[in-house]
Amino acid sequence: MSNAAAGNPAHSKKVQKAWTLYDWANSVYSLVITTTIFPIFYNAMTTVRAEDGTLVSDVVMFWGIEFLNTQLYSYVLATSFLVIIFLSPLLSGMADYSGKKLTFMKIFCYAGAAGCASMFFFNPTHLEWSMASLFLANLGFWGSLGFYNAYLPEIAPPEEHDKLGARGYVMGYIGSVTLLLICLAFIMGVGNHLTKWAFVLVGVWWVGWAQPAFRTLPSNPYNQRPEGNLLTQGFRELRGVAKDLKGELHLTRYLGAFFVMSMAIQTIMLMATSFGIKEVQLTTPELIVATLLVQIVAIPGAFFVAWLSGKVGNVTALGACILAWCGVCVYAYWFATSKEGFYVAAGVIGFMMGGTQSLNRSTYSKLLPETEDHASYFSFYEVLEKSGLVIGMFGWGYIEGVTGSMRNSILALVGLFLIAFAVLRLVPKSHRGHLTPA
Repeated sequence: MSNAAAGNPAHSKKVQKAWTLYDWANSVYSLVITTTIFPIFYNAMTTVRAEDGTLVSDVVMFWGIEFLNTQLYSYVLATSFLVIIFLSPLLSGMADYSGKKLTFMKIFCYAGAAGCASMFFFNPTHLEWSMASLFLANLGFWGSLGFYNAYLPEIAPPEEHDKLGARGYVMGYIGSVTLLLICLAFIMGVGNHLTKWAFVLVGVWWVGWAQPAFRTLPSNPYNQRPEGNLLTQGFRELRGVAKDLKGELHLTRYLGAFFVMSMAIQTIMLMATSFGIKEVQLTTPELIVATLLVQIVAIPGAFFVAWLSGKVGNVTALGACILAWCGVCVYAYWFATSKEGFYVAAGVIGFMMGGTQSLNRSTYSKLLPETEDHASYFSFYEVLEKSGLVIGMFGWGYIEGVTGSMRNSILALVGLFLIAFAVLRLVPKSHRGHLTPA
């Protein structure tokens, strides 16, 4: 059943605005927790330096095993993605069958916000428990996104997906920068010893601003009424999606490219701050400047990629984005050795970041066959993205652990981008241009 019918109440501006507000709500996690304040805080708490700032040790103990601190950080995030991979298909199938997509979105939101707030109790002498907060926060953030993304084809016709998706990302950038500035003003005004309160503020912001979406998004747009065993029906939903995908050559090839692309893009975004700290030795103020630069240029970048897709088509625009990502990795390996070099790389990453993610999401929503099982289809999307992330994060940590340098890790990502570009070129020509509803 298509949602493109005129007069569909789910397509109202009120519903669409509420949907974009959830990006405003949850994007503070990705900026404050995984990109800025927590990585800086974590590295400071788990690194021993001499009085002149010289590194003495960045090795930590975790369940009796020694790791580099950033290596452990990447492994914990990767493990949380593994859990999401197992949970997402099951819960998404159940959500489609029972019409409880919004309920599951709420559960993950509240769990993630609780994980952020519990970082207040972070203690480097008890990393086994302290890293559990990061694990829970990441699980909640990415878990809720699967159900959030599944609303896109339900609240807008296909011709609006690119622009609406971009608007969501822009709302996320503005909201996350707003809270980051509030946190920085608080820390600078009161003192670094109260940095942990920023994590509590993230949890409160996330839950508070999520309420408009929770009150407005349709809880059961197709009036699903479950019968029988909900758990087994969830698996049936997934088997049906897998069967349907086999006959969609353009969709399966696009998902193959997306899988490889996710290994690289998400890994860069999650580890960029740690790269700046360890490889470029940026100070905290310099890292904040780089982060704000990323968020500022991401806004025009998201709209530019949406405009480009309107001119040359979704798949062609994505190919151009992949080549740009490949170029920035090569640049970062050779030239991001100084503050200025890192800023240039950060600017390009920021410009491409939101646009690429938004275009990936809207392209997938356009390629979907006519269906009412959007949560189940988007669970495949989320599983592929998280599977790529697991490989990317573990690969990054392993290469750093073996070679002792993140530069080797970022160079390895170039190969992934080239593979993604090659697979994307296999998408049939009929689906490389301006996508229309199936």
